[in-house]
Amino acid sequence: MKTLRTDPDRFGIRARLLTLLLPGILGLLALDSWNDYRALRNLVQDAYDQPMVEAVTALQSSLSLAQDGSLRLNAPSVVQTMFDATSPLHKHLHVGLIPRGTAQVDTAAPQRKLTLLGEADLPEPPASTSSASTAPAGSSSTVWYDSHYRGYPVRVVARQSQVVDGRGQPFDLLIQAAESTGPRDQAQAASLRQELIRDARMVLVVVLLVWLGVTWSLQPLERLRKSVLQSKGNDLKPLDTSSVPHEVAPLVDAVNQHVASYRDLLDQQSQFLADASHQLRTPLAIMLTQAGVALREKDPEQLHETLRAIVTQISRSRRLCEQLLSLAHASDNTPPTDAPGVVDLNTIARDVVLQYLTLAHEKNQDLGWVDAREELPAAPMPAEDALDDASSPARLPATPVVPVLARSPELHEALANLVHNAIVYTPPGGHITVMASTRDGMALAEVRDDGPGIARTRRLEVFERFHQASPAPDKGPRGAGLGLAIARAYARRNGGDIELADLPVDGAGTGTASCTTGLRAILRLPLASGRQS
Repeated sequence: MKTLRTDPDRFGIRARLLTLLLPGILGLLALDSWNDYRALRNLVQDAYDQPMVEAVTALQSSLSLAQDGSLRLNAPSVVQTMFDATSPLHKHLHVGLIPRGTAQVDTAAPQRKLTLLGEADLPEPPASTSSASTAPAGSSSTVWYDSHYRGYPVRVVARQSQVVDGRGQPFDLLIQAAESTGPRDQAQAASLRQELIRDARMVLVVVLLVWLGVTWSLQPLERLRKSVLQSKGNDLKPLDTSSVPHEVAPLVDAVNQHVASYRDLLDQQSQFLADASHQLRTPLAIMLTQAGVALREKDPEQLHETLRAIVTQISRSRRLCEQLLSLAHASDNTPPTDAPGVVDLNTIARDVVLQYLTLAHEKNQDLGWVDAREELPAAPMPAEDALDDASSPARLPATPVVPVLARSPELHEALANLVHNAIVYTPPGGHITVMASTRDGMALAEVRDDGPGIARTRRLEVFERFHQASPAPDKGPRGAGLGLAIARAYARRNGGDIELADLPVDGAGTGTASCTTGLRAILRLPLASGRQS
């Protein structure tokens, strides 16, 4: 036995969750890290810029007039020492004066500068920000800019203002403080590295939590899988849903329903095989015995008699096989491939009567049919006349008289079994009547006979398989006990049912006087058109 295998979905629950969660988490972490990095960078910049501003302010405050009226710095070494104390690597100060003439000078000519402190070759402020020449006296402007000095990047703060010496000579004062960007870049890189490590740690924790959460959530399903694999094929028990998550419980319930239906199917098949083997064993043994007798028989008359008995037994066995196949088909719970249609129950009942007229005449029985259009007993007619009359347009109306939504062959088989049972159990000279009608929105097909009937206490038992009623009145062999089971199975398959009832007291429909025996087998189906009589 080959098992159909399909490749498992490689994109499992864990991968789906991680695919949904990780992009959002990474996006949020990236945005949060960028905001944190910018805030931290500003803090680092402010922390490193503050000493530079303080140095520039101290230098500006220490500028004073000498006795000769010139400008000078008071204690510049102290300011230099304080500035260098914070970080002695690549720190520079510069204080310069540029005389301002009263006449317009050529801007392209180099101006003479006077350096009071530090390196005069520090990078100049950007031309767009140099506004000291137009600023009023006493005001100052501070600019920050990045540049390169002596081969390494520096950050420079420049404060420009206008001053006047003791002789009334105006000057442009430029105070600069420069510092290499290496330390602050290292601090920013270290903070960025810590931020990335923290974010990576967060992502790993999320992945681990998702992995462990999915694993923990799938443990009940894994236990279910192991229990299913450990169960034997003949031990189909429902799966336990007590420990599974409530989201998965409907799936397990659906599996349990499928297992239950499969178990019922296996039980039906096992019961069918057991019943079939039991019922066929006896006729086969009889035929084997009869064949052995025929082989030893020398008298031609006795030989022919034995062969006729074998033929009779073969016919009964064939009918048993046909009934077993019909019962298997009627009991099959698989949805049929053909859809039901609107059929006329009145026409089906008439066709069944025509089919069994010959068998009823052989037993000297009166088999009649009541047309639903007339609701009067039809006169007994020979089989030849009935067959000729079957082609008459008056007997085959275009519009269904008793319309039902069903499958015509299955209803025909159900009624055929009811009529056959009536013929078998009705004594010679008895009456059998088949009729169709409508009542209370239901379609009815009745088979009435004046045979021995069935006791009310046993009317439920006779619908069981291989449950036979009383012996036939002619003392002949009984059937297999499948007729009523087949008829009910086909009726229920088409949305109806079969019930057994007593005959009316006045014997209506049987052609006989009042009787206390007999039986009514009623096939009841919903009307297709909802019409009520």
